[in-house]
Amino acid sequence: MTQANDQGRPKLVLASASPRRLALLQQIGVEPDFLLAADLDETPLPHELPRDLALRLSHDKATSAAATARKDPQWAGAFVLAADTVVAVGRRVLPKCETSDEARQCLALLSGRTHRVYTGVALATPKGAVRQRVVESRVRFKRLSEAEIAAYIASHEWHGKAGGYAIQGLAGVFVEHLIGSYPGVVGLPLYETAALLSGEGFPLSAQWPLKA
Repeated sequence: MTQANDQGRPKLVLASASPRRLALLQQIGVEPDFLLAADLDETPLPHELPRDLALRLSHDKATSAAATARKDPQWAGAFVLAADTVVAVGRRVLPKCETSDEARQCLALLSGRTHRVYTGVALATPKGAVRQRVVESRVRFKRLSEAEIAAYIASHEWHGKAGGYAIQGLAGVFVEHLIGSYPGVVGLPLYETAALLSGEGFPLSAQWPLKA
């Protein structure tokens, strides 16, 4: 059974601790009722393709968070939205960088070439179904100098970011060309997210503010 919040719409749990995903969701007028990050091992499986990894992780985050949320009666009937972003060069999945060496290696690899960003989105419904989308974007970086890489490393914007960069920050100046979804590269493709929510009866535009 779908539960409604104080505004009368179905409750929504965002299965992410990412401030970027929260801000993107808020951009389309949706304020989640609860944040519940799913703690999963994100190591790719042997021979797993980047697209498949994005789909699997977003699905597993949604189902894991939904299983946790439904132990609490107030969230038992909520929608649960999850996403995962994978940066890849060919079939090689780049890490979510935790060290400056990792980030430096990623930036050197991305310099002067096109890479792909896959973002999977999954919506666990109150009825127990999981609806999914995956968005592929192609991003081309200019050729980076050693000084530019060093300056970006010093900014620490790369920390925890897939591929060692955040397109919405300083690394935006590295991007020569993008084909696909800019918000998808940031972390949540808005068109596909809206389609998933609306397709399951979530009143998306009903949350938009009215101005006289």
